Amino acid sequence: MRASPTEAASYAGSGIALASSLTLTDIGVIVGIATAMATFGLNAFFMWRKDQREQRESAARLHELEEHDG
Repeated sequence: MRASPTEAASYAGSGIALASSLTLTDIGVIVGIATAMATFGLNAFFMWRKDQREQRESAARLHELEEHDG
């Protein structure tokens, strides 16, 4: 579904009106929330990678111990 040029101009005008009504404090809050969410997501991703790596390392050590004892 495509917007007509009139609808597109209306949406653009609404977006510009909303953006121009934001104060510096509002923008700071929005940027802070976005930064916190990005930090959480990246931390969760890298912790998942670390857990996977440590799990592989633990399995390798157990396998090595089993071969050495047996």
